[in-house]
Amino acid sequence: MSSLECDILIIGGGIAGLSLASALAPFSSVVLVESEPTLGYHASARSARQLIPSYGPAPVLDLTRRTLDLLDGVQSSTGLPLTVPRSFVLVGSEADVDARASASMHRIPHAEALELCPQLRPDAFAAAAVDTDCVGTDTDLLLEYHRRSASDDGVLILPSAPVTAARYDGSGWTVRAGYRSITAEVVVDAAGAWADDVAALCGVAPQGLVPFRRTAAIVAADNAPPPGSPMVAAADDSFYYRPDADGVLISPSESEPAEPGDAQPHPGDVERLVERLGAVTTLGITAVRRSWTGLRTQRDSTVPVVGFDPGHPGFFWLAGQGGYGFQTSSGIAEVAAVLLTGADPADLGADPDRVVAAAAALRPAPAA
Repeated sequence: MSSLECDILIIGGGIAGLSLASALAPFSSVVLVESEPTLGYHASARSARQLIPSYGPAPVLDLTRRTLDLLDGVQSSTGLPLTVPRSFVLVGSEADVDARASASMHRIPHAEALELCPQLRPDAFAAAAVDTDCVGTDTDLLLEYHRRSASDDGVLILPSAPVTAARYDGSGWTVRAGYRSITAEVVVDAAGAWADDVAALCGVAPQGLVPFRRTAAIVAADNAPPPGSPMVAAADDSFYYRPDADGVLISPSESEPAEPGDAQPHPGDVERLVERLGAVTTLGITAVRRSWTGLRTQRDSTVPVVGFDPGHPGFFWLAGQGGYGFQTSSGIAEVAAVLLTGADPADLGADPDRVVAAAAALRPAPAA
């Protein structure tokens, strides 16, 4: 068995692990391991690809705004087209829209909603609100940016390396990942739906993280919205849709608890969604090109869990991003990098007050 040494071992090769790896790379020796042969295989490959500044609890909104600022900086310096403007329109009954619309959204008249989203049937909704600060994101390009950035700065990334054993001796870890033995001062748990399982393997109490199903499909449609059209979501969480390069992305927007695994659509779910959209839109869906199900993992508080475990100083949580993974990724990586390195936030280009507030909001819960 080959052996490796590093300061920080990151377990998980999705957007959380990769964005942290690229943030840490200039300051620490880092190894990242991923159980799958492909990076970003699970939740990160099954995203709606929409960053919504008005979506989520207050700590998530702050981290989303910071992520968008950081991505703007990356785009300016590299020319990579990581984001494109794409508004978000919420439709439904007066009561549902009032309940779901955040302070960042503003109500628009029925006629204006139809002008923005002409595929909606006029009698399918009574009220609408819009967030014009949203952007679509190229998640594949963003994952590759973080992978390349991390690799170029010396991070060793190991796919097909499931963690099967971990031991802490009071000063550091010895972890078996694939056929390698890796010693590290700190283990970062960025394992998504498997985060509590990884914690158990490391002898750390769970955070009560629960994976929830979210299904989506790419469909062909006779009346597909053109590129640049808004993402449209029902305020009662019964569907959303948006334009896609291959047709239209649609989702029943379900949130059903599930076991960690390679989730797949339930039989009939996509067909029922197509029928539902036929009743409320004029999309004219003609075929389902592909479908998938991702797992959005979160704890009861619905905010991510980021920080050193209260009962184990060598174990660092980076999990529970729920449906906010991409939209908070860079902001969370910035906070996590400060906590892991002990650096002055200003030295990493971060605002100290923002980091302190985020760290407090996201801190792991003590063991029950």
